[in-house]
Amino acid sequence: MNNSLKMKNWQEHITTDSEILLGKPIIKGTRISIEFILERLATGWSVEQLLENYPRLTLDDLMAVYAYAYDCMKDGLLLMKSKSA
Repeated sequence: MNNSLKMKNWQEHITTDSEILLGKPIIKGTRISIEFILERLATGWSVEQLLENYPRLTLDDLMAVYAYAYDCMKDGLLLMKSKSA
């Protein structure tokens, strides 16, 4: 596999702690949740805006968020809600 295509090992950047944000996944060493980062990106924030506004975040942290979301999706941990008839 080409090294430039290697997926980030998200476990090096993301953790959970029942004492922080009720155990939601967070970036290690911060109180910034993965949910918060994804919400910002979903509402149009750029990577640059995240890095400028949250200086403790790194590009590697954000790449780990993408890898984490991918792993959750491929393992079936994130499912779409079915529409009610």
